[in-house]
Amino acid sequence: MSENMLGAFMEEELVSQPEVWQRAMEQARTEHLLPEDGKRVAVIGCGTSWFMAQSYAAARESAGKGVTDAFAASEAFLNSNSPGRKYDAVVAITRSGTTTEVLGILAELQGNVPTVAMIGDTSSPIVGLADTVVDLHYADERSVVQTRFATTALVYMLTSLGIDVQQAIDDACGAVAAPVSRQLLDAEQFTFLGTGWTVGLAHEAGLKMREAVQGWTESYPAMEYRHGPISIAAPGRVTWLFGAQPEGLDSDMAVTGALYIHTDKHPLAELVRVHKVTLERARVRGLNPDLPRNLTRSVILDAPA
Repeated sequence: MSENMLGAFMEEELVSQPEVWQRAMEQARTEHLLPEDGKRVAVIGCGTSWFMAQSYAAARESAGKGVTDAFAASEAFLNSNSPGRKYDAVVAITRSGTTTEVLGILAELQGNVPTVAMIGDTSSPIVGLADTVVDLHYADERSVVQTRFATTALVYMLTSLGIDVQQAIDDACGAVAAPVSRQLLDAEQFTFLGTGWTVGLAHEAGLKMREAVQGWTESYPAMEYRHGPISIAAPGRVTWLFGAQPEGLDSDMAVTGALYIHTDKHPLAELVRVHKVTLERARVRGLNPDLPRNLTRSVILDAPA
């Protein structure tokens, strides 16, 4: 397979993000499917979807819309064994609608707690378990490595909070067309940082690079970076910040010799730029992010004997 054919699905999907975000923004403005303001909400997901849950939870609380907690579906405190953690609604984010951990939680909550599923495949079994479905079929993907479904779900969620994402759409148009520098293609290591709702984006950027490139990547809240992790910053390595910059971080980075990236572009558009860098780094290494090592589109576990 030629280098340009590797990740063909991922390329098509990541480039389409500005278009599908526009659709999601318009959809969210006409629908009222997510929990109302003031409700106590838990948001669950696995992998990429968990990181989008983190971003939504932080954004919702920061916007004063109500207590919002994000959980990896396998570690969610949502059952009767968790007194004091009662929620008015649970939102599940899942591209495939078949992930075992998510389906198990929704089955347990049926009839007890209102649930909303944000899904890419409306033919999946989750449709019969959730009380409400946010249909994002137009953002579904063929690549195993997620790009547009996750970001489209987040655009929908942010818009539902009254947050204007038009700048993200405009900036992403440039991000999908921008060339990838040799310095980024050859970098030995990446660390991604975020603040507030962009911490979830940082974790997602790190996951993308690990999945597609099999590379050494780390991710942290930006203020935590100087509490140890900055020790790995060095020439030939990259530290990439989403969102607001903590005071003095740029000066601290300057002495490390690492490439420090922090722009005035919208954080979601910067994640799109990471998607493109990831794709090109995979290609030059002969890796196919559409079918990465040891991964499948959905984790479906065997039922216990």
